[in-house]
Amino acid sequence: MVDGNSSPAGTVNVGDIVAGTVEHIAPYGAFVRLTTGQKAMVHISELSHRYVKKVEDVLELKQEIRAKVIKIDEKGRIDLSLKSLEAPEPPRRSTEEDFEKRLSLFIKTSDQKIADLNSKMKDARGGKRKGRK
Repeated sequence: MVDGNSSPAGTVNVGDIVAGTVEHIAPYGAFVRLTTGQKAMVHISELSHRYVKKVEDVLELKQEIRAKVIKIDEKGRIDLSLKSLEAPEPPRRSTEEDFEKRLSLFIKTSDQKIADLNSKMKDARGGKRKGRK
């Protein structure tokens, strides 16, 4: 065990921060051998706050990791999370300011497109037909 939570050697509790080594990688997650000797699994959805297409994009075999114990089921299977140790990602953008900027840009480009379209339609209709009787 890595943190100051007091648990007897060889046991872990939900909420503990543990260390371990990645032993096996599957399409749905990674299996980790904890320093206590126990096996645990990190599901692909618990690897990062960002989208993870392949487990190998985040972890590799024999990699030493730290993770938080998020669940221990009735069979003693331990589920870990790496993303619970990460700071959550900040919001992508300020919605109100961003909306106003996007709306302004949309109106500006729309006006330009309409002016270009009107000019082309005028030319196509023969707006320059002079001298015809």
